[in-house]
Amino acid sequence: MILELIAMGLIISACMSIYLDEAVYSTASLACVFFLTAILYALNNAIFASLFQLAIGTGTLVVLFLAGEMLSEKSHGSESLNKVLIPVFAGLLISLPVIFLSVPSAFESKISNVPFAYALWNLRAIDVVLQALVMVSVAIGIMIILYEKGEGER
Repeated sequence: MILELIAMGLIISACMSIYLDEAVYSTASLACVFFLTAILYALNNAIFASLFQLAIGTGTLVVLFLAGEMLSEKSHGSESLNKVLIPVFAGLLISLPVIFLSVPSAFESKISNVPFAYALWNLRAIDVVLQALVMVSVAIGIMIILYEKGEGER
């Protein structure tokens, strides 16, 4: 039951991070996605992958938060209730199969007699490298935008 609740929270947070208009709220929803993913890794005895997820997620959130604050226009109105309820309802609708269908637990799954945590840790290296590449490309993109914005003001 705990895994299903975490999966529901993960799906709802992902929907909210995509559909919310305010950059701060989207970044907060994305923080929930990273945190819940790290919890799933930790529950599957992949502690190191969980720590890497938290570290990479923290760096990504800092970059996105700073970019969102510096580059987005400030809105004076608050998020309407419909803007918040639509992604929550969509996330609940998407997560219905998680609740009602029986899926074998990840704790029981083995990949050719190799424990899940061991396989996840050994296959995690390329994922960490690709996430770092995404963070570097986002940082370079922000630098280019800020440079062009500074040139336009001169």
